[in-house]
Amino acid sequence: MKRYSVFAVARQAFAHHQGWEKAWASPEPRARYDVVIVGAGGHGLATAYYLGRNHGITSVAVIEKGWLGGGNTGRNTTIIRSNYLQDPSAAIYEKARSLYETLSQELNYNVMFSPRGVMMLAQTEHEARGYRRTVHANLLQGVETEWIGPQRVKELCPIMNIDGPRYPVLGALWQPRGGTARHDAVAWGYARACSDMGMDIIQQCEVTGIRTEGGRVTGVSTTRGEIACGRLGLVVAGHSSVLAAMAGFRLPIESAALQALVSEPIKPCMDVVVMANTVHGYMSQSDKGEMVIGGGTDGFNNYTQRGSWHHIEETVRALIETFPMLSRLKMLRQWGGIVDMTGDRSPIISRSPVEGIFLNCGWGTGGFKAIPGSGWAMAELMARGHSPLAAPFGLERFREGRFIDESVAAGVAH
Repeated sequence: MKRYSVFAVARQAFAHHQGWEKAWASPEPRARYDVVIVGAGGHGLATAYYLGRNHGITSVAVIEKGWLGGGNTGRNTTIIRSNYLQDPSAAIYEKARSLYETLSQELNYNVMFSPRGVMMLAQTEHEARGYRRTVHANLLQGVETEWIGPQRVKELCPIMNIDGPRYPVLGALWQPRGGTARHDAVAWGYARACSDMGMDIIQQCEVTGIRTEGGRVTGVSTTRGEIACGRLGLVVAGHSSVLAAMAGFRLPIESAALQALVSEPIKPCMDVVVMANTVHGYMSQSDKGEMVIGGGTDGFNNYTQRGSWHHIEETVRALIETFPMLSRLKMLRQWGGIVDMTGDRSPIISRSPVEGIFLNCGWGTGGFKAIPGSGWAMAELMARGHSPLAAPFGLERFREGRFIDESVAAGVAH
């Protein structure tokens, strides 16, 4: 794989950019691999990458029923933060955030990580108490956050109205090293690195069955033939329960659409990420000038990616008091992603009831920020059979009542 650099760009300019090689290969599937990972989104590709980088396992196929990064990885609002209350959550999200900081250099691919800072507004006294508590927890966890007052919020985000009649801003939980990254670039960077290690990325390859023998996985049936493997990773977000059913077990997951939208592009006016959980909306500005706006999940289980008009109205109405300028912007486009929700709103990184099948799912509405940490933990679990980062997120916690309840701790699942 040729390295990308300013010198490579200059050389290609003289050659009319005809000499660039493909970023990753598109081979036909082989009959057998040591590891098959279902799902070529950020989490699946990161798992494959760290299997090769950290554990030397390169006989790996990453199979995807659609196109690479075409699921939730390409359908999110790109927020990266680690200011969670529960220790296991803070550990894996902080691992991910720290890996994001150097990911462009490591992959030799610009993922456009922007540590612009993330603030979570407190607009009720209850929220203010909760976020002060989170600051103390984060200090013990080694996560850099602080409580800031309304005037500091206004300094960081001048377009905000902090004196709203219903929900005035009382302060915010501020993580200065949080931010955003380019979602597509994260998937493409991992894919390029995986392909360079000799792994096969196979698109347009839908799993139609999971083969087992004596309680152990032996391979998968796909629309492009049979593929045998010794270990199988299911990393398919909202479709995890569908594949689990193929293997003969159930998961404590429900799937629903999470919707988001972007406005028409405008001049730079906001260089931080703002989350307002009381009204349930969050917003940042993209490099192209669009205001990236997100809200909550649909109130019913579904697999649609089209979105709905009532959700646009609810989300924009929630934010417009805090950001009056939104009332004058036109919407450019809207989309939905199928998120996988557990009862405690924390992920599952675990062995499954079938020997050789490993699960990485349940990230709900906050999966993008976790991609590097998730891949690191999942790869360690698949390679060694145990991962300190993954251990608290085992499937058995639901049977044991050992929940990691971030829905109560954070008041929101993002």
